[in-house]
This record gives sequence, structure tokens and C-alpha cells, in this order.
Amino acid sequence: MTTEATATRHPAAVVALVRGIDAINDRVGRWSAWLALLLVAIVTYDVVMRYLFNTTFVFIQELEWHIFAVMFLITAGYAHLLDSHVRVDIFYVRLSPRARAWIDLLGGIFFLFPTTFLLIWTSIPFVRTSIADLEGSPDPGGIPGRFVLKAVIPLAFFLLAIQGISETIKNFYKVKGQAAPQ
Repeated sequence: MTTEATATRHPAAVVALVRGIDAINDRVGRWSAWLALLLVAIVTYDVVMRYLFNTTFVFIQELEWHIFAVMFLITAGYAHLLDSHVRVDIFYVRLSPRARAWIDLLGGIFFLFPTTFLLIWTSIPFVRTSIADLEGSPDPGGIPGRFVLKAVIPLAFFLLAIQGISETIKNFYKVKGQAAPQ
């Protein structure tokens, strides 16, 4: 077996699955860049209102952290797609691509999937209650639809979980010494 991945013809369903999942998280990640631009505009507005006109609005302040929370949550799958998530690279970077694939494969199976499943499973009742109560901000003038923000939690971990499926498939082929489906 060579140190580089050998060319392999992958089953069409595997390629379609990997491409589909990657495309979903790529679109979500690129879309979230617009949220970042919106967040900059809202923070700028808030700062101008606060320092030039000595006024602020609870709604605007809550909107800032709502947008930030959504950006942070929904881009986890995108970060996993780009392999730009936080990791301690002291030893990992010195390993061969195949050894890294082993670590990523086992990490996905034993850590990522159980964690994302647990977070999805435990957040659904939390979200269901929030929607049933039409939960809003407890502060006067705050955002009335806080349940929308909470509904993003299971969605975000679902996006991360499906990206984990894609990355696990890719790492499975890398471990076998084959090229990952693209």
C-alpha cells in the first residue's frame, strides 16, 4: 500500500451522499457570511445610537446576540467541512494522512455522533416547550420570538451530524488507503 491515497471508483450513492451533505453545509456557511455583515450593521447602529444619541434599545441588543448565536451554531458543520474547527494540533499535524484519518474516523464515531445525537435529542423537548409557550424575551421591548432562536439548536447539531457522516465516509476511504469521495 502506498502512502498516498490510490484512485478509487466510489459507488454513486456514496458520492451523491457526500456531495449533497457537503453542498448543504457549504451553502449554509456561505449564507452565514451575510449574517455577519448584518451583525456588523446592527452593532454599528447600536454604537452610534448609544454614543451619539445616548439611547439604546433592548430589541437591538438582543438581536445582536441572537444573530451571533445563530451564526455560531449553524456554521459548526461548515467549519467541520473545511476542517477549520478547533483542535489541539501538537501531535496531529506530525502524523501521516492515514493516521489522521484514523483519528478523525474514530473521533467521529465515538465522540461526534454520540454528542450530536445527545444534543439533538435533549434539545427537542426544550424547543418544543419554547414554541408551545411562544417564548419571547422577558425584558420589555425585547425580541418576542425567542423560540425561533432555540429552534436553531437542534438544526445546528443536525447539520454538524450530517457533516460528520460525510467526513466519516471520507476518512473510511482514507484509512483504506483510497482517495476520499469528492
